[in-house]
Amino acid sequence: MNILIRLPLATALALGLTAPLTAQADALEQQLDDLQQFQIIAHRGASGHAPEHTWPAYELAREMGADYLELDLHMNADGELMVIHDTTLERTTDGEGKVKDFTLEALKALDAGSWFNQAHPERADDAYAGARLLTLDEVIDRYGRDVRYYIETKSPERYPELQRALVETLEAEGLVDAGSVIIQSFSRDSLEQVHELNADIPLVQLVWYSPAEDGDGLVEWTGVTPAPAEITDADFQAIAEYAVGVGPNVVYDGEDVIDKSFVEQAHANGLLVHPYTINEPEQMQRLLDWGVDGMFTNFPDRLREIVE
Repeated sequence: MNILIRLPLATALALGLTAPLTAQADALEQQLDDLQQFQIIAHRGASGHAPEHTWPAYELAREMGADYLELDLHMNADGELMVIHDTTLERTTDGEGKVKDFTLEALKALDAGSWFNQAHPERADDAYAGARLLTLDEVIDRYGRDVRYYIETKSPERYPELQRALVETLEAEGLVDAGSVIIQSFSRDSLEQVHELNADIPLVQLVWYSPAEDGDGLVEWTGVTPAPAEITDADFQAIAEYAVGVGPNVVYDGEDVIDKSFVEQAHANGLLVHPYTINEPEQMQRLLDWGVDGMFTNFPDRLREIVE
């Protein structure tokens, strides 16, 4: 990897290094400008069509015109950043146990594709059997700056070094300066750590609304905001201090947990709104009518068809 040395602006100007700084600023500004347009975020790749977080899912997402590939990260026993959604291996591989307890060699021996054929026989493909788990380095080595990445830090409290390792990798590959990455998390602490490490990285605060245990209204999973009906401008502004957007769930158990006014209030406080995970065309159109700025979907082809 090429190691980038980040100089303070005044030092760079004194040394006459304004051209790289200008290029960097232009790329980052272009990314922020592009985020003002609707973004199709391929949730774990085109995971409705192929096993999530595998090469087939990512390749299909690119073919289907996704603007961002969404990646979930965990750390393994070697300190490698692994692209996998769950903390454990059972759901999407033929292994058992926690990702953090296994070496890269052991994880690479697992089958991360056959489960999809069994779970979705109508979309099964023999080529999916034997698909391997991927590392972040592998994904970046394959796609470089040809794609944009929407990366989630999963369970960061389990991996104290994850944030630093992630930012150092992105910087070394020039992806931050190229305007090629967004980082998302349910953990405010994780996002604030990233912000301290590199304030140029756009961040999105994920939120999950569900009924309170006592049945009295809704609560947000981590407490980062009050219930949607009780959110104030100050709550959104607190998120805007470190993030460019918010990523909410839309429904819980078939009932809406946010509405158009949530989107409008977030916008009024300078935040983008990227709801997850939207797979049905009717729901996609409804959210477009609400004015959301992008959506996570397992079916980027469906969303592309509606957007166009």
